[in-house]
Amino acid sequence: MNGRRWVLQSGLTLAAIAAICTALVAATHRITADRIAANEKARLEQSLQPALTGLFYDNDVTESRFVIAPPHGLPGTGPAIVYRVYAAGEPVAALFVVTAMDGYAGPIRILLGIDMNGIVTGLRILEHRETPGLGDRIDATRSDWVYQFDGRSLGNPELAEWAIGVDGGAFDQLTGASITPRAVVKAVRQTLLYFESHRDEIFTMQAEQAEP
Repeated sequence: MNGRRWVLQSGLTLAAIAAICTALVAATHRITADRIAANEKARLEQSLQPALTGLFYDNDVTESRFVIAPPHGLPGTGPAIVYRVYAAGEPVAALFVVTAMDGYAGPIRILLGIDMNGIVTGLRILEHRETPGLGDRIDATRSDWVYQFDGRSLGNPELAEWAIGVDGGAFDQLTGASITPRAVVKAVRQTLLYFESHRDEIFTMQAEQAEP
């Protein structure tokens, strides 16, 4: 009888310990989840800043995100991400995250900001595998090559000149590398054309929760 009581008491003790541990884990998760989410959001906001240069806006850009499923006419074969920028409820710009598929060493992930007049507000390379010392100079941390797109539009230069110099275009290429810059210029031009044709619907699409 005493043995049964001991087994029962031991079982209840273990159950209580398990319940306490579960509660502690849940509480810890609740405390850290918000902090982790806030940190991820801060990193996302920071990554979008280069495309927001010179813009006045008052919305939470990360909350205005939506995904355009393929086929969509934008660079890349996968989903494209768009963030809308507003001031006093009025559209100011759109930030596109697209993929140039024809880089020298593989796909090139691009962040491109375009204001309501179709002018580039900023371009950054988010991800690439281009050759160090050559193609990797498309990265703003390696050279100032991407800054030549600031303030450009489909009319500046004319559409026919949206190409690198070796192809008769207006954009500088990289010494020893033409495939990489050609892919980026093509992707920017394609995104500008998409924005020109879909400007209104971009700002009427339903936003979804942003994910880094």
